[in-house]
Amino acid sequence: MFAHLPCPGTLRVFCRMSSSCASALPASLLRSAAYVGGSWIRSSDSATFPVLDPATGTELVKVTDCGPVECREALRTASGAFQSWKEVPAKERSNLLRRWYDLMIQNKEDLAKIITAENGKPLKEALGEIVYAAGFLEWFSEEARRIYGDVIPVSLKDRRALVLKQPVGVATIITPWNFPSAMITRKVGAALAAGCTVIVKPAEDTPLSALALAELAHQAGIPDGVYNVVPCSRQKAPKVGEILCTDPAVAKISFTGSTATGKVLLRYAADSVKRVSMELGGHAPFIVFDSADVDKAAAGAFASKFRNSGQTCVCSNRFLVQKGIHDVFVKKLAALVTNDLHLGNGFEEGVTQGPLINEKAVEKVEQHVQDAVSQGACIEVGGKRSSVGKNFYEPTLISNVTTKMLCTREETFGPLAPVIKFDTEEEALAIANSANVGLAGYFYSQDPAQIWRVAERLEVGMVGVNEGLLSSVECPFGGVKQSGLGREGSKYGIDEYLEVKYVCYGGL
Repeated sequence: MFAHLPCPGTLRVFCRMSSSCASALPASLLRSAAYVGGSWIRSSDSATFPVLDPATGTELVKVTDCGPVECREALRTASGAFQSWKEVPAKERSNLLRRWYDLMIQNKEDLAKIITAENGKPLKEALGEIVYAAGFLEWFSEEARRIYGDVIPVSLKDRRALVLKQPVGVATIITPWNFPSAMITRKVGAALAAGCTVIVKPAEDTPLSALALAELAHQAGIPDGVYNVVPCSRQKAPKVGEILCTDPAVAKISFTGSTATGKVLLRYAADSVKRVSMELGGHAPFIVFDSADVDKAAAGAFASKFRNSGQTCVCSNRFLVQKGIHDVFVKKLAALVTNDLHLGNGFEEGVTQGPLINEKAVEKVEQHVQDAVSQGACIEVGGKRSSVGKNFYEPTLISNVTTKMLCTREETFGPLAPVIKFDTEEEALAIANSANVGLAGYFYSQDPAQIWRVAERLEVGMVGVNEGLLSSVECPFGGVKQSGLGREGSKYGIDEYLEVKYVCYGGL
């Protein structure tokens, strides 16, 4: 049924750079076939889809386009592997995850090149993602040995009450393109530590990172069928997603992506009452109060907004600045954007801002800027497409923004910083909490009482107080309202892949 392939060690791809030199992607980690049951396979109909470099539009490689047949095979394989993997001692699972982590660190430069090629983010930023991604494997390798149960005192002398924690089973892992390695390891590390097996469906824009991780998992000795990857094209994604969320073999669904897609997957999960984790859309407010250190606030806003060219789920999307310091804050942030951001191909030295992922992403930023300007917003910096390439948009700062503008009602997911002036704390909180999502929120203040009030009243799952970057492997990641369900990372992340079983032991 499937064409099983040897490791394609001769495959070599070059990424064209604007400086006319070439950066070779690592042949040892570049894979184009699906990974199922420890083997590299092609689809039954030999279909493929292209992976493009968003900086140049150049085709990097054609990847196997999996469909229902490959999904069913992956589910069968993962189900079989679960029967043995769940019995593997925690220490052994821990050692295998640690070995996988070590291999990621040993190959971090090559893994970063793959991210830059398929995602576009600057190489330095991609390297940071790899270190962050590997950290989840390290963290959960340690947590694998800390899955504790309980003994509960009961009122009757002849019985004992026990609580066991057991793996839920086969988990479907559906990940986005903006962090093509970290969003996989954050989920898979927890799942494998708990004793689950997984099927990863990576984003169609960035499957190469998931497949590179599969190669390293294979080298680390992760047993066949425990980690499986089924890449597919945008055209096949709806059907593949449906199968991976409705098949009876699947016990758990973990998804990171848009709120709209998350709702579809939740409907799929409802029919068979599957366990779900959902990390969905964000629309993060960034509030700067009059008491704030303005220099630190501007630096925090700069870091939060323009990382990965604004294409992160926790980056600030609405900047609310109190009237007493509004003008000086805008001036300082504008200076940072003008002087410290440099657009270009992610492989070029000194580049801090790569391309957006595709033309559609650029069009959304353009629409938000045009809508704001048409309603009276003022462009402080940027405000147009860049001549660097078709997927590049200038880092943009706009002021005189109102809550009626699209950029304050929708998540932009691009390099646009809209600033709203406000009068009172109550007004700022009302604006911040008006969204139907609540992933992350940030604020700057030096008033201790205000810090407590605002941190408690912000309707988000994560709060940055005088800090613009808050993600950490040790801390829980997730949102409230329509930003999702469950938490990832931290000691809480492994609970998403465990069932709690109560055992009443009588007749003593």
